[in-house]
Amino acid sequence: MSIYVGNLSEEVQEDDLKQIFSEYGSVIKVRLPKCRQSGERRGFAFIEMKTDAEEAAAIYSLLDTEFMGRNLRVNKAITKVDKRSSSHV
Repeated sequence: MSIYVGNLSEEVQEDDLKQIFSEYGSVIKVRLPKCRQSGERRGFAFIEMKTDAEEAAAIYSLLDTEFMGRNLRVNKAITKVDKRSSSHV
């Protein structure tokens, strides 16, 4: 399971996100995707925490919180389904 965090400032670093999310539990991983062409950050991140309860607490507490001049969008990340691996009956 992971958390999607959107509307991030261009200046945000992995350590910044780890610090604020660690207030709600153990942060396992922080990912800040970059644009393949420009190499710039895309304005969102994925945070993995140790338990679902910690994720829920972070989502509830940080939703619409101002961070580095922007209101965060925080929710449970939606995983993509690989259409090639799904079978049709």
